Amino acid sequence: MIQAAGTTLALIYHQTVYNLRTDHRNAIIGLLLTILQTVAFMVVFLLIYLILGVRQSPIRGDFMMYIMSGIFLFMTHVKTVGAVAGSHSVTNSLVKHEPLTPAVLIAAGSLTALYRQTISCAAILAIYHVAISPVSIDDPIGCLAMYMLAWFSGACVGLVFLGIRPWAPKVAPLLTTVYQRVNMFASGKMFVANMLPGFMLPWFAWNPLFHIIDQMRGDLFINYTPRKTDPLYALWFSLAALMVGLLINFTTRKYESLSWTAAQ
Repeated sequence: MIQAAGTTLALIYHQTVYNLRTDHRNAIIGLLLTILQTVAFMVVFLLIYLILGVRQSPIRGDFMMYIMSGIFLFMTHVKTVGAVAGSHSVTNSLVKHEPLTPAVLIAAGSLTALYRQTISCAAILAIYHVAISPVSIDDPIGCLAMYMLAWFSGACVGLVFLGIRPWAPKVAPLLTTVYQRVNMFASGKMFVANMLPGFMLPWFAWNPLFHIIDQMRGDLFINYTPRKTDPLYALWFSLAALMVGLLINFTTRKYESLSWTAAQ
């Protein structure tokens, strides 16, 4: 069992490295592109706030940390959803190699997204701390827990889309994209949950990322205490999505064949 576990971990490691090298031949440039994408999101949202006349954080604290807290979790979540949703297919040539399994490909896809976003977040925070303003975090462990929960929930949601893909190869990628785009606003990264009117709360409360971002801001800022969100909701939602995704994937594996995509 120990040897089998070591072999599986080695396969996940090598597949993760392969995924990192797929987007760009140079791994350093690939990471820089990920960092630039995150910075671009930060700049766009900063400009939106400035155009709207918002020049300070609604929470007493660093305005840029307020923006980064939402952007980092949003990017980690949606990138993991996309990576897991497109990690495995029966027509993938890599699946024809005996040691590889769908579980290895799914785990490698999620770890690839986690690695890229973690390096990106760490680099941006380090540059901001050194060049602009010292970074102060009230509860680093709580922030890390919410960051990992954002990644885990993204992997669970992506697993559901992955199970749907063989049954609806045209619809599943569209649903994945729609989910990622909806989270641009439904994640609540542009506002504070405590200031949200009661009649608008149901529009966002269904989204686990909304709860995760708000809870992280409670751990990040000493002057903010979340009252309208619950981290346990995000955890239970993720576990429910994980179970549904596993059921769909196990069922699909019994019937999926190469002939399904023969007419495409």
